[in-house]
Amino acid sequence: MQNFLKILRWSVGILFIFSGLIKANDPLGLSYKMQEFFDVWGIQFLNDYTLGFALVMNTLEIVAGIALLIQFPYKQTLWLLLGLIVFFSFLTGYALFSGKIKTCGCFGDCIPLTPKTSFIKDIILLVSIVILLLNIKKAKSNTNKYLGIFILLLTTSVVGYGQYYVLAHLPVIDCLPYKVGNNIVDKMKEPEGAVKDSVSIQMEFEKAGKTYFFDANQFPDNFDSTYVYKNRKEIIVRKGNGLLAAIIDFEITNLNGEDTTQALFATETPYVLVFTGKIEANVPWENLLSSLHKQYKLVYIVTADKAGAQQFLAKENILIGDITMIKTAARVWPSLFIMNGSSIMQKTSYIDYLGN
Repeated sequence: MQNFLKILRWSVGILFIFSGLIKANDPLGLSYKMQEFFDVWGIQFLNDYTLGFALVMNTLEIVAGIALLIQFPYKQTLWLLLGLIVFFSFLTGYALFSGKIKTCGCFGDCIPLTPKTSFIKDIILLVSIVILLLNIKKAKSNTNKYLGIFILLLTTSVVGYGQYYVLAHLPVIDCLPYKVGNNIVDKMKEPEGAVKDSVSIQMEFEKAGKTYFFDANQFPDNFDSTYVYKNRKEIIVRKGNGLLAAIIDFEITNLNGEDTTQALFATETPYVLVFTGKIEANVPWENLLSSLHKQYKLVYIVTADKAGAQQFLAKENILIGDITMIKTAARVWPSLFIMNGSSIMQKTSYIDYLGN
């Protein structure tokens, strides 16, 4: 029994450490996933705090995992892990049974899991932690109190610094589809064997106090202006197999709204895309752009902040992109992509570029 409990304890501890480390490599990714849940639940006012939540959550997972391995403090750690796994099980269960969240982000973008796989994993962990709690008196810890405190404080400090580092310098391991060496055009292609969801669009109207639903492609013969439009819903008629292109939202337009994506990819000389969701005043734009123009002939600002770009960077080549796409491509704002056609040759944060 002791060997079984030891294997169980190490398995749970290592899994929590692994999960925390993957997400600590990209805390903004977890932050965006939290915002996805909050948007679905209608509590967007919490979106401004998601990065803080993510930093704390990642640290808790890793520190609790280490504490479980050294069995200090053992009882408190198990109760903390139980609370965490109940919360995680709720999230993955919601993603699975509601169908509103495609991935839970349990292992970040490095190991994308389906809601079903994530939920099963969490249930197994939940059962494992309960078993450890029920057998807590059989556990023996030889960890010195002061050594245990030192190890946990050291772990907290290292994890905290690591997350601070990647927030300024980009993730150490880039698991995003926009990593160096990838070709954006290739990543926009659907994988072989992909089957999309078959969707029916239902239009909601109101007439004389009654609600009516009509298929978007088939309205009744007596339909007229007395029907007041209220809403539209997408209903999945037949589920696809979940295989999607790695990049599905890459589109860049000029200030007039004209799509310039293909023209950009057809550029024959290396060029720079400077991704930034917003034009932040604390960025040394003058130094950054001056240095880039000395090194490259073609430099483009890709942003969702059209007004800010026109106001502060009016002399630059400005392109407009969707904020979600920019968040995925560039975890640090601004980030520099050295491009050759549609291939990403180099990717760096502005801090690292100016530091070179």
